[in-house]
Amino acid sequence: MVNAGPKPYDPLLMFKILVLQRYYNLSDEQIEYQILDRLTFCRFLEISLNDRVPDEKTIWDFRDRLINKNLDKELFELFGDLLEKYGLIAHEDKIIDASFVEAPRQRNKREENQQIKEGQVPESWDENPNKKRQKDVDAKRTKKNKETHFGYKNHAKVDNKHKFIEKGKTTDASVHDSQALDDLLDEKDEDQDLWADSAYTGEKQETTIKKYKVKNKIHEKGYKGKPLTEEQIASNKEKSKTRVRVEHVFGFMEQSMNKLYVRSIGLKRASGFVTMVNLTYNLFRYEQVVRLDGIGMSNWQ
Repeated sequence: MVNAGPKPYDPLLMFKILVLQRYYNLSDEQIEYQILDRLTFCRFLEISLNDRVPDEKTIWDFRDRLINKNLDKELFELFGDLLEKYGLIAHEDKIIDASFVEAPRQRNKREENQQIKEGQVPESWDENPNKKRQKDVDAKRTKKNKETHFGYKNHAKVDNKHKFIEKGKTTDASVHDSQALDDLLDEKDEDQDLWADSAYTGEKQETTIKKYKVKNKIHEKGYKGKPLTEEQIASNKEKSKTRVRVEHVFGFMEQSMNKLYVRSIGLKRASGFVTMVNLTYNLFRYEQVVRLDGIGMSNWQ
């Protein structure tokens, strides 16, 4: 019996397409067009102008299956294991921070937003399934420094020496930065300095810090009626010299990777998006470390 239909695409080719998509923050439609249009993309994907190119629906389906099977997380952890094996994740202090991942704004009525906030789906949406499919009830709205953000958060733990992302956690945007601390720390962090801004202070966070036996280098926080002393201000300024290194990570995502903007719907897909963003960052960071510092996995092979 002769097999009908075209052969499936090579999984490695599809994965490399996802890396390009995340680095340039392109939609499925845009990445298909750019592959057809850019010779540099073809060279990276190791395809010729005459080769068959996956269309946007094929790319969407591959990414969705990857996320549903949690292979995005497995790939992130696999590359992290290699970085650790060859000493590039050095376990010399950790820095923790979070960044907003913007999502398309929802045009809902006030009462609909209130129902969503209470964990309910507006009944009126059931009458229009097409409308309901386009509504992201997992994404949340929050304000920071008088700016409104809608979507999700990328919480990350960064290894201080080479600035690789060691662990990540995705939440909706309304979750306070400090709430992800317990999910980011683990037993490997014992006896290491932990650097973070004052958002990570509090009794619950102190308990978490003691649980994982890390050394507290978190910025101290002033309160109404109890401002920081000159000594505490000087201490925070000194801590900032190390903590600021995490801003280089998110700065690379915002600038070189064209911002954190998710086009999918729902927390699971947003989490897959963030995991691929973090993995793509680590891949490009590895290239930087090899090129600028002259070290890499090949040195130990």
